[in-house]
Amino acid sequence: MTKFESLKGQFATAVERLDEVLRAEKSVIIRDAALKRFEFTYDLAWKAARAFLQEKKGVDCTAPKDCIKAAYQQKLIDYNDIWLNMTDWRNQIVHSYSEKFADELFAQLPQILSEFQKLLKKL
Repeated sequence: MTKFESLKGQFATAVERLDEVLRAEKSVIIRDAALKRFEFTYDLAWKAARAFLQEKKGVDCTAPKDCIKAAYQQKLIDYNDIWLNMTDWRNQIVHSYSEKFADELFAQLPQILSEFQKLLKKL
């Protein structure tokens, strides 16, 4: 199994788990679980994209934002504000937790999930 195949499988599982938590009735616990699932799903998204780009396209990238730019250039993702902001959101939720921001990001998660699902299909 290649690194890409392994990461793609992990990413697929993470997308399923994010979808699962977003279908649950909202509570503080569900919100917090969804944010944690967003965090690791995002990390797997850019790492799976990086592995795909390296193995299938011969494109090297190392940092999340660089890999997102390369994924856009290779038509793996659409150019939109969601992808442009995800790295910042992920870093903000990990490093400076705020209830207000948590609620704001939770409201964005259905659209973020949709972007993850589109990327997974293209991988």
